[in-house]
Amino acid sequence: MRHNVFVSGGTGYIGVELIRRLAERGHSITALAREGSERKLPEGCAVVRGDALDAASFSRSISAADTFVHLVGVAHPSPWKARQFRSIDKVALEASVKAATQAGVKHFVFISVAHPAPAMRAYIEVRMECEAILARALLTTTILRPWYVLGPGHRWPYLLRPFYAAAERIRRLRDGALRLGLVTREQMIGALVWAVENPPEGSRILAVPDIRAKASSSGPFSQPQSLPDASVIPSTAAGSEPRVASQTSGRTPA
Repeated sequence: MRHNVFVSGGTGYIGVELIRRLAERGHSITALAREGSERKLPEGCAVVRGDALDAASFSRSISAADTFVHLVGVAHPSPWKARQFRSIDKVALEASVKAATQAGVKHFVFISVAHPAPAMRAYIEVRMECEAILARALLTTTILRPWYVLGPGHRWPYLLRPFYAAAERIRRLRDGALRLGLVTREQMIGALVWAVENPPEGSRILAVPDIRAKASSSGPFSQPQSLPDASVIPSTAAGSEPRVASQTSGRTPA
């Protein structure tokens, strides 16, 4: 099934490749970009010039979208960027939710972060607040929770793989090792493609094991599937813009 997809944060680490993959699979893509950043977007998508922090600058351009993929966030998150997480990540999510709600978007896709975790507390706190904003908006959502996304320029955590493998074999460490496991950029893109092509009836969360599993299932077009291995968000409880780079720039805490 062909989807109309609106991507906010499409010029970054995940966004460019995701747009290319979705376009190759026959989906109609519209990407938000600030003035001067359009050249970073791949061929195969329409461009809307606007500010990810201001819903009014792009909300009228997403009326034809049935899926909104939000990838905006501070590049290379770190503890000393706590203020930016609130002034950029949270504000951009609020703007996207407002625009998506006004446009009647059927499915909202957001990359959050794995938690609980022993590090990046300010980042995690803001991402959890973003998840709560989505829940209050009563949007149908897919929320992905990676910890660190491996890929070009983000390879040093490969050194930790032996430690992860060992921890996954120890019962008391297994849950944490899986929840805070490493995923590749290819796996993230595959899971995002699967999410777009398989919208949920309610809302769902894809943790690291789910991301890995769904990445391997995003082959040719498939019919929507149930997601028995994903958590459900309670209904009552997720670049290309100024000062913003695409979320999932490698560290999530992507």
